[in-house]
This record gives sequence, structure tokens and C-alpha cells, in this order.
Amino acid sequence: MSRFSGSDGAGFGDLRVDLDEHVATLTIERPPNNHFDTALIRSIADALDALGGLADDQGCRAVVLQSEGKHFCAGASFSSSDGPVGGVGATAGGRHLYDEAARLFGSELPMVAAVQGAAIGGGLGLALAADFRVGAPETRLSANFSRLGFHHGFALTVTLPAAIGNQRSSELLLTGARIDGVEAHRIGLLDRLVAADDVRGEARALAAEIAAAAPLAVRSIRATMRAGLADRARAAMVHERTEQDRLRRSADFAEGVRASAERRLPRFEGR
Repeated sequence: MSRFSGSDGAGFGDLRVDLDEHVATLTIERPPNNHFDTALIRSIADALDALGGLADDQGCRAVVLQSEGKHFCAGASFSSSDGPVGGVGATAGGRHLYDEAARLFGSELPMVAAVQGAAIGGGLGLALAADFRVGAPETRLSANFSRLGFHHGFALTVTLPAAIGNQRSSELLLTGARIDGVEAHRIGLLDRLVAADDVRGEARALAAEIAAAAPLAVRSIRATMRAGLADRARAAMVHERTEQDRLRRSADFAEGVRASAERRLPRFEGR
């Protein structure tokens, strides 16, 4: 396995990229919770773009997305200075988190997410940007936005119903409930369920299985199966961003964030 730093050798910030036998492993290095901000999502998109530009005979054919630490991703960082709230707004360069996230859906490389620990809020959105998800019974997943007084984002409007159907998606989004890996696998949110110690290995095995297939055929089949997904995700994030900007100014959102930090039940007032 060799470290991949891109054509300019500059690397990808808090994202480590390794390439071995046509499978790239992208490892988020923000333990233990691996919160994201605009910069991290940009790094993932930059890495996918760089890997996608390599020739098929010597480059990357499939990707594993994983994280160091206890959790896959506990969502957006509410302490980052990169944007008006937790690094999810526009940066000084004018690029919003969702401008960078839209690039993930446009990548031509199949991606498998190794979901250890928790994938919460936007972390669930990041996991669902991948083609497949591998987890363990101990994995915890939640679209907890309503419990923060917030609207969901990261194109979950599109990706969550595609994985588990509209009815179950509405239930998870409206309640903000947390489910374990067994339930997630039962309803299709996880594609493979293995022991916690085997999550990375199984994700790598699935990516290697894809990489062993004919690359032109894989790319063609995947484009057919995901036809229009990037456009739908981009349009969904435009609406999600508008609603998030509106609700960000509410007293309920301030209370939701405060209650989460204080580890207590929020007291929402509908204002």
C-alpha cells in the first residue's frame, strides 16, 4: 500500500489517502468523533477527483471511506470557525459545504463506507454518499436534526429514501431516532453486517471485489444505476440549505444545540 498525495504532492489535509491494487482507502483523521466541516468535505472531493483522473490500468477503481477513532462521523462541527455555524456555511472563498458535498455525488468511483461507531446527522449523510455501507451490530445511525431544531441536509432528502423507502425515512427524520446496526441492516441502511473488528476488512473486501470487475463495465453500470443522482442531490441541497439557514435563526435551534452540548433533553417552544 502506498500513500497518495495527488498530482501536486500537497496531500489532502485531515484525510489520509492510500492506494493499493486499484483500491484507494480514504481515512478521516479527526478522532475520536471525526466531525466534518467544509474543508474536510472539500478534501474528500479533491481526493476523489484526483483518484478518478488516474488511468484504469494503474490507478483507482474503487474507494473505501473510513475514519480513525471511535466513530465514523458524528456530524458537523459546531465549534469550527469555517462558516457561520460549525463550518457548514460559506467559506471566505464563497464555497458552501454543500457545494463541496455535491462533488461527492458526481464522482465516477464506486465507494464503500466502513461505518464503525456512530454516523450521526451529517455523518449519516456522508455515509449515504457512498454506494455501499458496512457496519457492525454496535454501529449507531441517526438523522437527529429534528432533535436539534434543524432541517436535515447533505442530500438525505434523496439518499435516505433511496436506501430504505420514503415511509421509514420520514419516521427517522421526524423522530430523530437512533438505530443500531442490526436494525439498520434489516431495513437496508447497512449493506453488510459484520463483527466490529471486521468492518474495515469487509469494506475493503467489497471494494476489491468491485475493483476486480471490468472497469469500463463497472463505470457504465454504475452510471446507469445512479442516473440523475448527482443532479437530484444538488437540487435537494439547495432546498435543505435554505431551510437550514431559516431554522438556524430560531430559538429552538439554539436550544437544541445547547441541550446537546449539555447532554439533556431539549425544551422546544416552537419559535
